[in-house]
Amino acid sequence: MFWKKKPKYQITYVTDDNFHELVESVDYPVLLDFYADWCGPCKVLGPIIEELAEEYDGRALVAKVNTELNPKLSQHFKIKSIPTMMIFTFGKMQEQFKGLIPKPNLEEIIDEYIEDYKEVTKRRAENPMPPM
Repeated sequence: MFWKKKPKYQITYVTDDNFHELVESVDYPVLLDFYADWCGPCKVLGPIIEELAEEYDGRALVAKVNTELNPKLSQHFKIKSIPTMMIFTFGKMQEQFKGLIPKPNLEEIIDEYIEDYKEVTKRRAENPMPPM
């Protein structure tokens, strides 16, 4: 064989059980895609989300939430239509987007939050909180 097939990137799936560990307890930006297997627009968006997950690996977490398998998260965030995407930083939800969003727009959103994250962490390093 002259070439090796690149292994497929394994996207992260956020669940009712691991949400705190993967999203709430981290500082870096997280983009969650709330989807369902039967949703047509979600099927269109799915490959884009998977590409973004691989491209931003190590700088931000791009993950998926299956709304049918994770009803607690869907109820908590009042997901009424899918696809719905949410961006989190420092464990808090910052923005919510509904429907199909083109990849360049999603990249712009993620890049903006990565820059904000870098700025905040830089300021924290320059001005550490005094010990109590």
